[in-house]
Amino acid sequence: MEWLEGLGLFGLFIGTFLAATVFPFSSDALYLGILAATGNPVGCLVVGTIGNWLGSVLTYWIGWLGRWEWIEKWFKVKPETLQRQKERVDRYGVWLALTAWVPFIGDVIAIALGFYKTRPGWTMVLLLVGKFLRFLVWNLIYGIF
Repeated sequence: MEWLEGLGLFGLFIGTFLAATVFPFSSDALYLGILAATGNPVGCLVVGTIGNWLGSVLTYWIGWLGRWEWIEKWFKVKPETLQRQKERVDRYGVWLALTAWVPFIGDVIAIALGFYKTRPGWTMVLLLVGKFLRFLVWNLIYGIF
């Protein structure tokens, strides 16, 4: 457990940031480990939220840069499939950003929100709210707050 304490809040920031991009690991396990090692619930909540949120913001903007033609050509996705996905994103819109914290599919949600061009301002706010609530719940489950 000492190595987690040594990792500290900077390590938590880097880890939660990377976990919200395309790196496949759980920011939850890292968060709980550093929370337990440091005993700093407020610092972990703030740093974990900001790191994870910024990682999702980066993922969103990567999606924003994507083009339908690229997806069709390189990943062999049919235009009809992209249109169906767009309709789903359009149905729920920026509110999907609240679910971008969900392990494994959260990164896909963030990139899809960018790819299908949801409103950036509201998407960023709802990404932040979702990430904050996720770590707040972990603090509550852990018995802090």
